[in-house]
Amino acid sequence: MSVDVKVPMLPESITEATVLTWHKKVGDMVRRDEILVDIETEKVVLEVPAPRDGVIKELARNSGDIVTSDELLAVIEPAKIEPPAAESSTHRETEPEPEPALAAAQMSPAVRKLVAENSLDISIIPGTGKDGRVTKADVIKFLDGGSEIEAAPQPAAAAPTFVATVTKGDRTDRREPMSRLRTTIAQRLVQAQHTAAMLTTFNDVNLQAVLDLRKKYKDLFEKKHGARLGFMSFFVKASVEALKRYPAVNGSIEGNDIVFHDYYDIGIAAASPRGLVVPVVRDTDEKSFAELETEIANLAEKARAGTLAMDQLTGGTFTVTNGGIFGSMLSTPILNPPQSAILGMHRIEQRPVAEDGEVVIRPMMYLALTYDHRIIDGAEAVRFLVTIKESLEDPARLMLEI
Repeated sequence: MSVDVKVPMLPESITEATVLTWHKKVGDMVRRDEILVDIETEKVVLEVPAPRDGVIKELARNSGDIVTSDELLAVIEPAKIEPPAAESSTHRETEPEPEPALAAAQMSPAVRKLVAENSLDISIIPGTGKDGRVTKADVIKFLDGGSEIEAAPQPAAAAPTFVATVTKGDRTDRREPMSRLRTTIAQRLVQAQHTAAMLTTFNDVNLQAVLDLRKKYKDLFEKKHGARLGFMSFFVKASVEALKRYPAVNGSIEGNDIVFHDYYDIGIAAASPRGLVVPVVRDTDEKSFAELETEIANLAEKARAGTLAMDQLTGGTFTVTNGGIFGSMLSTPILNPPQSAILGMHRIEQRPVAEDGEVVIRPMMYLALTYDHRIIDGAEAVRFLVTIKESLEDPARLMLEI
């Protein structure tokens, strides 16, 4: 009996996903738990494995198609597959390339509808899907640009987005649709600007004490804990102390209610090849500096590799973002809904400051706190940022929680 491969159940906050890359085609043998297809949600790329050994009988969706929870992706015909050792000792015939007609036969319903409505010849439309299949984006681009648009070859490891070039004399435009992650980032940032009363307050912090502490103990810290002593653990610890004093900053608005969270799940904004992601460190108030540094480093690595799990990207109560690693001197970060505040770090710069009536050079950093004025008053936001400043300028406060 054939086995259906369906889209995994998506979280309540995610309504749909995009079929990203097929790793198998019709007729291919597949082993249980072997990855069949990657699907992209607004947060992560999910790998869908084969539920059993068999042969791919049908691919119900093409690369680029929009799918929802429990929707059919493929059909596997059960078959006995020889162990790997037997396969390596037996010469296997090369499977024939799919016939061109296969692409037309396996068009998605959306593509079939567009082709029928516009009386198009499917054979003349460049297909960018798996095995040259024509996607909905291909048909739309063909209708919009006709013969002036030519499909650019897709990199083997790239997302299955349609790339088109339009030549205007000796000048060229390249057009491709936004990824689902980039689309979601755009929607959430616009949502934050339209729904929250955002205001940003600034301060600067002298990081000399933190730098001295790191210089003195970084080798011993790394030797004992196997983790590098960075700056982020200090900022997370300082944020937790400030959040405890000003709980509204750790809250959120739901309808006409303010929800105060009695836990401190802090998101750490990170750049990834797919765009900005914000993995969450849970229960930061209960973690040591070493635990924070280890977890932050692991999440950053997963962000770069694109292997973050869904639960690692949801549920944060406050966010810290570090534009300083890219050289930013000052910025106004945008809220990460439904959170009510976000702390922006910036580059450390040697600047002249006055200490005890004398001008000295100190490692200074500008801090920015963007907050929702609907729930957080200006005085509260300023005091919150001052608390972070005081904690960082005298790190002993973080150890003693004072």
